Amino acid sequence: MILASKSPRRKEILEEFGFKFKVEAKETLEKSEKEDPKDFVMEIALEKAMAVAEENYEEWIIAADTVVVHNNKILGKPKNEEEARAVLKSLSSHSHEVYTGVAIVNKQKNMNITFTELTKVYFKNISDQEINWYVETKEPLDKAGSYGIQGKGSVLIEKIEGDFYNVMGFPISKFYEEMKKIGFKLKEIDKY
Repeated sequence: MILASKSPRRKEILEEFGFKFKVEAKETLEKSEKEDPKDFVMEIALEKAMAVAEENYEEWIIAADTVVVHNNKILGKPKNEEEARAVLKSLSSHSHEVYTGVAIVNKQKNMNITFTELTKVYFKNISDQEINWYVETKEPLDKAGSYGIQGKGSVLIEKIEGDFYNVMGFPISKFYEEMKKIGFKLKEIDKY
């Protein structure tokens, strides 16, 4: 199995649950004309998976893409600290959606499975002082929506509805269910 992602969070999540894989990501455009966030993330995830599958015909390729959607607008990674501050200010006291698209591809078996997961996240009312502190940590600068739920950004969150791991970038529960459908088993579970 190959994880077609450079995301350390996706790698950690899969390792935590006992999946064995190597990491091999290819540069892709990561652009889509799709306006529906579900279609957008599925298309990008599939693009990432297919780029790696071209040179790994017999392997199972896993890829994912995550976006934050607020007021019907997809929020990517901020370009700079000012943009991160503006995004965090807009999220304050509001809810938003996190969509992750996952693609599971095996060219030899002619298998192509895609799905999305949605989690709703509610932000606390955060002050300018809290926003400035958080941006100074540099944590928001490489994350869609300008925050990471698993790090210091967790103090900004009031509650979530849905899969916590989805907000981190990989919906492990739904992924596990899809892998069971195609015959994968986790050794840790299988021995019981």
